[in-house]
Amino acid sequence: MSERETPSGAMDDVDAVTRAVLSASRLLVAVSARSLAAVEERVTLPQFRMLVVLSTRGVTKLVVLADLLQVAPSTAMRMVDRLIAAGLADRRTNPDNRRETLLQLTEEGRRTVDDVTARRQAEIAAIVERLAPRQRAALVEALAAFNEAGGETAAPEEDPREAHPLGWTMDTAVAHEG
Repeated sequence: MSERETPSGAMDDVDAVTRAVLSASRLLVAVSARSLAAVEERVTLPQFRMLVVLSTRGVTKLVVLADLLQVAPSTAMRMVDRLIAAGLADRRTNPDNRRETLLQLTEEGRRTVDDVTARRQAEIAAIVERLAPRQRAALVEALAAFNEAGGETAAPEEDPREAHPLGWTMDTAVAHEG
């Protein structure tokens, strides 16, 4: 990586920014891991990702779920089997196409997603509260620019889970199937 000249003529240290983002990503991964700690005996991180997708999308076809998670349908089915055994998801045959399987969260699955999300949000809020108002504004601006540069859309203000729950922008054709 190298230094790049900004429009104002100043030098921007790409390495320093990259190191700062990597440090922040380690912090966010740690926050996420701690938020999952209460359910880690029942749910793995990939299974939690599946729960979040089902929470956001509602009833979802198995093949669509596999595409969204970028796994083979057989892998998705094994994950679903474990979630069903844990009482976190339900499966039923699509009444419109008996060859398709439809999946959805149980109430326990929804509570699990809500609890983990609330713990993560509370810990992030506690970190953000330690910043001065000026730093918060700068962080919002910097993260918005970073997300835009990476092709990630902002989470809606009213419910951050409603954006792209997996942490990457989904292919819109896949995201609207189902």
